[in-house]
Amino acid sequence: MLKHGGGILAAAQHYALPLTDWLDLSTGLNPQGWPVPPIDPVSWLRLPETDDGLEQSAANYYGSEHLLAVAGSQAAIQALPQLRAPCRVGMLDTCYAEHPHHWQQHGHELHRFAPQQLDQAIDQLDVLLLCNPNNPTGQDFSHAQLNDWRQRLAARGGWLVLDEAFIDATPEMSLLSQTGQPGLIILRSIGKFFGLAGARVGFVFAWPQLLSQLANQLGPWTINGPARLVVRQALQDRDWQTQTRQRLAEDSQRLRQCLESHGLAVQGGTRLFHWTRGAHAEKLHDFLARRAILTRYFEHPASVRFGLPAHETDWQRLNQALAAWHAS
Repeated sequence: MLKHGGGILAAAQHYALPLTDWLDLSTGLNPQGWPVPPIDPVSWLRLPETDDGLEQSAANYYGSEHLLAVAGSQAAIQALPQLRAPCRVGMLDTCYAEHPHHWQQHGHELHRFAPQQLDQAIDQLDVLLLCNPNNPTGQDFSHAQLNDWRQRLAARGGWLVLDEAFIDATPEMSLLSQTGQPGLIILRSIGKFFGLAGARVGFVFAWPQLLSQLANQLGPWTINGPARLVVRQALQDRDWQTQTRQRLAEDSQRLRQCLESHGLAVQGGTRLFHWTRGAHAEKLHDFLARRAILTRYFEHPASVRFGLPAHETDWQRLNQALAAWHAS
């Protein structure tokens, strides 16, 4: 199993600090997620149904009907490599680790690139997989560049796979308006922007034949009934979505200023996290963890990702801990 953000129970045990003391900034999730109302008990008593309005609500929210609901984008990350014979797959040097892990696990030839190398490499690849924006660096790509790569790949049966898990706060960056065209596959997650990671719901957008293949691979009832109910309502709540985008923009700027004011250079990020790298990363992660503040540490490259605090007391805790780090 690969390392991820979260793991607050393990951190509490490792550092021998009470679970209730911890501030978890390790996941990059919206810390003020969509407020889940009481769940209709009926949703627990029968099999999930695909005509309950979830898919239509998702089509309205995302602006595309070329979709398949899945048990979190992780389900698609694991299944997509099984839908192609072994081929040449390109990814960034630094990206969400589940992607390279599963493509390699199914016999594909993996090639890693710096962002500036992609255009030259594209014609030697069968699949290009990008997180847009990238996790954890925050690197993003223009519509024009992505469309050019999709066309060049699709001309020979290739795929452009975009993981847009962190794009909901800046939806204008998405390539969803192009879905349905051969060669373009987009993954979206409910966990990040909506803060509903525990629901395990995501969506895959692609052309009909690919979606049919994927549905057959995953089988029926991939999402439980209560999660379908909650996510449908969250996708319909436009007022909350608008207010949340504004708040995340403000909080993201505040986090950047907090980090930089304590001597930490921010090399990248999104509205939901910021990323700093350097030889100090492991010590910084440990220093904060000993104060019951959990961040996401990456070994390669040595770096730390900070998610957003939820409440004013959390902001103050982070500020004080970073001040102590800067003074040490």
